[in-house]
Amino acid sequence: MEELLDPGLGQVRVFLMRDDNKPRKLKHNLGHRRILAFGGAWSNLIAAVAEAGRRHGIETIGVIRGEEHLPLNPVLARARECGMTLTYLDRATYRRKHTEEVRAALRARFGEDIAILPEGGSNAAAVRGCAELPAEIGVPYDVVCCPVGTGGTLAGIAAGLPEGKRALGFAVLKGAGFLEGEVARLQREAYGRTWSNWSIDLDHHFGGYARTTPELTEFAARHGVERVYVAKMLLGVVGLARRGVLAPGTRVVAVVTSPPEGPGAQLSTPVAAWAAPTGFDSGEPR
Repeated sequence: MEELLDPGLGQVRVFLMRDDNKPRKLKHNLGHRRILAFGGAWSNLIAAVAEAGRRHGIETIGVIRGEEHLPLNPVLARARECGMTLTYLDRATYRRKHTEEVRAALRARFGEDIAILPEGGSNAAAVRGCAELPAEIGVPYDVVCCPVGTGGTLAGIAAGLPEGKRALGFAVLKGAGFLEGEVARLQREAYGRTWSNWSIDLDHHFGGYARTTPELTEFAARHGVERVYVAKMLLGVVGLARRGVLAPGTRVVAVVTSPPEGPGAQLSTPVAAWAAPTGFDSGEPR
């Protein structure tokens, strides 16, 4: 496992676990004939659902925020090549995608039996998939860190941790205090209980989702990580180490959930590793 080398860490050691979270989130969501996912034009979830549909013979629909722009960008072009049906919602309607009115319209169009994934893919089945990650960590550690967009990855990691270990999420959104309630809700839906071994850092969003600063941009380029999620987490870890919040000697595993930016970037968890479409698993954290 690669170690992050940065002078700001002092005696805190950070090990990078490259593990795309979308295959984990989808692993126990594949037991359906038809799946619908929401996302922006560059959505990793749209790409992952389309690829899973191609591999497992599942019909997929991608509901894209905004208007269609031709030619399609590489993400949407690949999704269409995988057989995904693309449709679009104007931004005002997209903001109401969670309402029964919008979902009923989608079901009327695409079928009552369609499985609708939330944006980001975070639901009870996704939490179970992410709970399998701690068992695959191959180095001694004290804390597992991950970026937090919708809360599913953090909810699952915390549920799967051994006794005495902690999970620390770094919110990539500004004003993301609501995520604490979301993580707890997702754990309850997946397991009927919550864990107290996790927390969310709300102070390293660097201006909000997809925003950046010169410091963040330079850090991402120096360490070869993407900026929207991973660089915020890692620079947040460095900041906590500098302030002594992470004590000297602490061993951190930082989950790198996105590939590096730029041409040729690949998912770090290959599609071949996904489970067969068996639906929900036992519900026990692993």
